[in-house]
Amino acid sequence: MTGSVIRMGALVCLQTLFLAGGQVLLKIAMKQLPKFSWSWGYFKCVLTDWWFAAMGLSFGIATVLWLYILKNYPFSQAYPMTALGYIFGMVAAILVFGEQVPAMRWIGVVLIVVGCFFIMK
Repeated sequence: MTGSVIRMGALVCLQTLFLAGGQVLLKIAMKQLPKFSWSWGYFKCVLTDWWFAAMGLSFGIATVLWLYILKNYPFSQAYPMTALGYIFGMVAAILVFGEQVPAMRWIGVVLIVVGCFFIMK
């Protein structure tokens, strides 16, 4: 692999980590917020929640990184690499939320990772 491909892979991994991190922060925020309602009070709670703000920051960083990636690397290589977010999401499900992940899902993730390596070639 060339240095350019390695750099792109590292940037996409970082971008995907921020994207998955934003989803984790959103899940944490939603667990702590009151029951959903179409009221000003509910949306005030959402907009003043620190977990929700951290989620926005994480998504914002992911977006800026993605803009850089799109500008500088082939879309056909970069976009499929975002599938690595499945790995980050499953690890977060275990570590952050204490979920059980069955073996069949891990097999699926391994197949995705193998596919990502073929795409990077």
